Amino acid sequence: MTTRLGLTLPQTRQYDIGRDVPDVARTAEEIGYESLWVFERALFPEPATQGLYGMPGVPWPDEYRSVAEPLVTLALAVSATRRARLGTSVLVAPLHGPFQLARTLGTLDAASGGRVVAGLGTGWSLDEYAAAGIAPFKDRGKSLDEVLAVCRAVWGPDPVVYEGDLSTVNSSVVGPKPARPIPVLLPAMSKKARIRLVDHADGWQPVAMGAGQLAAEWRALRELAAERGRTEPLQSVARINLRYTPKAYEGAERPPFHGNFDQIVTDLVSHVEVGLDEYFFEFAGAPRDAEELKDLAAELYTAARAAGI
Repeated sequence: MTTRLGLTLPQTRQYDIGRDVPDVARTAEEIGYESLWVFERALFPEPATQGLYGMPGVPWPDEYRSVAEPLVTLALAVSATRRARLGTSVLVAPLHGPFQLARTLGTLDAASGGRVVAGLGTGWSLDEYAAAGIAPFKDRGKSLDEVLAVCRAVWGPDPVVYEGDLSTVNSSVVGPKPARPIPVLLPAMSKKARIRLVDHADGWQPVAMGAGQLAAEWRALRELAAERGRTEPLQSVARINLRYTPKAYEGAERPPFHGNFDQIVTDLVSHVEVGLDEYFFEFAGAPRDAEELKDLAAELYTAARAAGI
């Protein structure tokens, strides 16, 4: 068993967050999952002013109507677990004040004994940017750059000194420090984003949408790293948004990770061959409650390991 597997934590409205997050986190670690993940969706505009992912006319999924705050969710999982890494996939960094975000992530890492993984992105929702009031949407790339710089400063040695557009830290002692350098992962959907990743982050966090595409993007990213003189290996963690159905998928052309567990594991085998470090599963709105989520997670883990993953 060389491939690390992870699971997303319950955040949507069918769950009792205070009870179910620690319960699922503890159970997932006992099953064998090596990482636990959260995502960020700050609000659900009604009526929608923008389609899903900014695509006109594409509706937002109903599970986005209520999503627990990701860093609070991770905090609930800290004391319920001992080994599993605790990651964000992704945290929309420009929705957060850079200094406070760096402090919160540093505190979580210290509390967990060095288990936090910071998957950061720029997001796509105009309404979320307006509500957060931290930075304008048009400056989202620049804002992410500042978050990365502030995190490096705050997590580094004291005294911390930083001056930017969103944050100014005069010479100060800032603690607690992370238990170890927190890995920062980025999605990298454009050439500029890939350069940011290669130059300023620890690794890549794609969404697995097909083994061929994943392999091509991973190869291109490593080639870019070599061109830019990066010597440190790129870490890699892929998110798998699956749609589980007990019966076989009826469509003529089945999208990746849609169907029963036999079909899903077949897709996973081809993705694992790409050679990324880790893959984690998101069941989205399929489970009715935490008990069903735990059952599905256990069955999928067993099926994946039985397939030699």
